[in-house]
Amino acid sequence: EPGEVRLAGSVPLAKAAAVHVDSGDAGTEVAAAAAALAAADGGDEKAQAAVDAAEEHDLLWFATQEIAGLVAAREDS
Repeated sequence: EPGEVRLAGSVPLAKAAAVHVDSGDAGTEVAAAAAALAAADGGDEKAQAAVDAAEEHDLLWFATQEIAGLVAAREDS
């Protein structure tokens, strides 16, 4: 079952075991899902379909040592 975690403050990187990143092709659907989330929670079927579409994308996992490379690649694109 998908879940949600909300943090009240920042978490030091030293506490992280890995980072999770959406694949590049997921951006449009993830943004649409984020915009539709409240409506989906309210029972809107079209909004739920948008959320479901975003969940079809694999979440990429990276070790904390790879963060610098991820940031550099993002800045280059």
